Amino acid sequence: MSWRTVVISNNAKLDYQIGYLVVRGSETTKIHLNEIGMLIIESTAVSMTSYLLNELVKNKIKVVFCDEKRNPSSELVPYYGSHDTSAKIRKQIEWTKDDKAHIWTEIVSEKIKQQALLLQKYGKQEANMLFQYMHEVEFGDVTNREGHAAKVYFNALFGKSFTRTEDNPVNAALNYGYSIILSIFNREIVSLGYITQIGLFHDNMFNQFNLASDLMEPFRPLVDSLVIELKPDKFESDEKYSMLKILNTEVIVADKKEVLTNAIKIYCRSVCDALNDRDVSLIRFYYNEL
Repeated sequence: MSWRTVVISNNAKLDYQIGYLVVRGSETTKIHLNEIGMLIIESTAVSMTSYLLNELVKNKIKVVFCDEKRNPSSELVPYYGSHDTSAKIRKQIEWTKDDKAHIWTEIVSEKIKQQALLLQKYGKQEANMLFQYMHEVEFGDVTNREGHAAKVYFNALFGKSFTRTEDNPVNAALNYGYSIILSIFNREIVSLGYITQIGLFHDNMFNQFNLASDLMEPFRPLVDSLVIELKPDKFESDEKYSMLKILNTEVIVADKKEVLTNAIKIYCRSVCDALNDRDVSLIRFYYNEL
């Protein structure tokens, strides 16, 4: 089982050699591809061979590229993630508006629930308001309980003056964590044979990852919790490494304790099954051991 997250943060040349990723920098390091779940290219002073890129895709290793500020900017996504991709995409196109709205309703409710539980964990009275919002979610969230809950939630966590549009270390940490989670969802969606562009609620023509943006919503509070613990007054290399701890988070899903990447795999498959079978009871949401 792949389990390692490899971060390349300095000048290096990466190539492939008999099943291994070879990192040639001040020293030469070899890592077997079977051990790698995610490869983050943090420095722009890194070169990679096309042979290696192809082997990373074949082994379904998520590759995330960072910009000159060392923030995630793009990722490597294969054209075909499953032997029956064509059949899966046809099914995806046939998902009806009502079926997608039904699933989205469940996802929104679960997201608000996870936000409420996090507020409850930190003794915030606003948790009661979010539990109320959770029960008020209507079909397709036409009354935007998600938006109302988000305002209450972030103000309770980070202060009344906090907004998600500010340029500060907290938002930088949140955005970094969300980007990492988004990339994992993209990998799982593609590996299941679906395409990331066609979403349930998100429908931005400029967003290549509409479906991943939908499915990841209940997992955002896991990032929020890590940022609260980190309390960043700056956001540089050390803080970014700390945020990668999100990948080692363990949750309960389908009655088993799973590391986050496996939990996302189980959850994504269950959502797609729920859409194909038109049965929301098939969705396997995660929960934490408190």
